[in-house]
Amino acid sequence: MEWFTADSYWLSRLVFQRALAGVYLVAFLTAALQFRALIGERGMLPVPELLRHTHWRAAPGLFRLHYSDRFFAAVAWTGCAVSVALIAGVDGYLPLWGGMLLWALPWVLYLSIVQVGQVWYGFGWESLLLETGFLAVFLGTGDTAPPVLVLWLLRWLLFRVEFGAGLIKIRGDACWRRLTCLDFHHETQPMPGPLSWFFHRLPRPVHRAEAAANHLTQLLIPFLLFTPQPVASAAAGLMVITQLWLVLSGNFAWLNWLTIALALSAIDWSLIAGPPPALSAPPLWYEVAVLAVTALILALSYRPARNLLSRRQVMNRSFDPLHLVNTYGAFGSISRLRLEVVVEGTRDPVAHDGAHWQEYGFHGKPGDPHRAARQFAPYHLRLDWMMWFAALSPAYARSWFGPFAERLLTNDRDTLRLLRHNPFPGEPPAHVRARVYRYRYTDWRELRTTGRWWHRTYVREFMRPMARPVPLRPTRRP
Repeated sequence: MEWFTADSYWLSRLVFQRALAGVYLVAFLTAALQFRALIGERGMLPVPELLRHTHWRAAPGLFRLHYSDRFFAAVAWTGCAVSVALIAGVDGYLPLWGGMLLWALPWVLYLSIVQVGQVWYGFGWESLLLETGFLAVFLGTGDTAPPVLVLWLLRWLLFRVEFGAGLIKIRGDACWRRLTCLDFHHETQPMPGPLSWFFHRLPRPVHRAEAAANHLTQLLIPFLLFTPQPVASAAAGLMVITQLWLVLSGNFAWLNWLTIALALSAIDWSLIAGPPPALSAPPLWYEVAVLAVTALILALSYRPARNLLSRRQVMNRSFDPLHLVNTYGAFGSISRLRLEVVVEGTRDPVAHDGAHWQEYGFHGKPGDPHRAARQFAPYHLRLDWMMWFAALSPAYARSWFGPFAERLLTNDRDTLRLLRHNPFPGEPPAHVRARVYRYRYTDWRELRTTGRWWHRTYVREFMRPMARPVPLRPTRRP
């Protein structure tokens, strides 16, 4: 079937697959380096506890068969190894069925991780990676021509990512309609980057232009993905430029990079790369598989599509346990004030304001006002992100903040690895507390004279001082 394949998109597929493999590598590396403190057997939200209280149908995965920290580490590091193999193009040296199995492996492994990740994996880019990775399995490899239907499904996914984000903004906070949200966003976003201070200090007319360009890119340009070339390529190129602007302005894990990968799949690279190499016709079994998957995705798309049209639109939600088709969106409302939870400890035996409190340092979230923000994306600092949510409302931290503080009181090695600075490297503190501060960017004069990027003021108590547990002494027999 000549209509089944799109030979001219062989380079589009290659670029997309290598970019996706790179995102997979970052995702698995993040899981391997952070899981013990977050969801390990002795973590803040242990996986074994979750498995005992949930049914496998709600979240199927490998860890339903067995869980141990060693097995989780093996899954994560195997995912890293497979991702490196895919970056190197090993799938191109395998027969079609072998390449598909190789692409299916990271999807199964990462799905298993997300299913037990709990609040630490409740971000939209987790589902986006799984949905993208599932489609990549059926995109074909090597000298087999890429199927048109899967290419269209990738565009449908990209459309939902961008259009969903645009609708949630225009329906949400009034500042998006007034073009004033970016007066606040660069300062109040979850994790500012090294250039966010400068973005915030741009003239207000530039902020208006940023907001207007965002609406154009997310509400109008996505429809051009379904038009003939070269218009579709131009639309995808504009999306890439917009995402790179977001990369420069903040730390959003791999959301922007994965969106860029999707946009690259919609660009017809043959316009600059010349005619495609000789590609073989796909076998019948492959055509049947692609047709079946297309029918499945279209059927599962009903609820996400209805969600787009609904006035009660929800964002970053999965409608099936395998995360095959999801809804996306971000920043439907913008915070006007930046609140930060500052965690402190003291060795003083009595906890009071006059005690010598020392602050814990985090890698990504603001803390020391003199410390400039760093670039971490596409790497995802999960604890830092959840600390931002905790500052918005203690309800976001109800399940994990207490266990987090308890582990600080024992200098838990795995937990301290998630932090940049531990003020108690030897003996752990006697007490730990948390307080909420308002942070605002300094201006040019303050930065030059004081060296501070942030100015902060105390707002309220977040967690009262928690004491180090006293070990029980064995009782002596008379």
